Amino acid sequence: MSTVAQILKDCRSGMEKAIEASKRDFSGIRSGKASPNMLDTVRVEVYGSMMALNQVASVSAPEPRILMVQPFDKGQAKIIEKAIRDSDLGLEPSNQGGVIRVPLPQMTEERRKELVKVLHKLAEEGKVAVRHARTDARDKIKKLDGVSEDDKKHGEKDLQKVHDEFIAKIESAVKAKEVEVMEV
Repeated sequence: MSTVAQILKDCRSGMEKAIEASKRDFSGIRSGKASPNMLDTVRVEVYGSMMALNQVASVSAPEPRILMVQPFDKGQAKIIEKAIRDSDLGLEPSNQGGVIRVPLPQMTEERRKELVKVLHKLAEEGKVAVRHARTDARDKIKKLDGVSEDDKKHGEKDLQKVHDEFIAKIESAVKAKEVEVMEV
């Protein structure tokens, strides 16, 4: 039988996962220099299913302003190149004999602002995941048998505190990344 404490613990763990996912998404948003995880959000349709780019190719950053993508299957190069071009990252890849070079354009003020919008959209997705974890936990607390109404109310208050703490963590991560993106 689960207890309020166990439900809160499970909820906290679900919220931790939401934060980690958000931070992983944020790391894919470009700041000043090239980083292989910038392409983590790119999805490629290969062999009839959508896959993350890092599952079908290796990505490296040999120079500060260039990413190199090496498909595991050279026949997929065109599809991978198209997926990078079609992503909302604003990149222009070029295929050079099975290796895809992705030069990073100089960041303009306008592009930085676009990336901040993308950042806020990703943050909102993280917040939604945290809210879902809270809602699930609240429903479980309400359904507990053999627990007094007072204990349920205290559990819900504690749950709200945990929720607020995690929303604040997402907010601070967004602010930090926003500063990084806007830095010239």
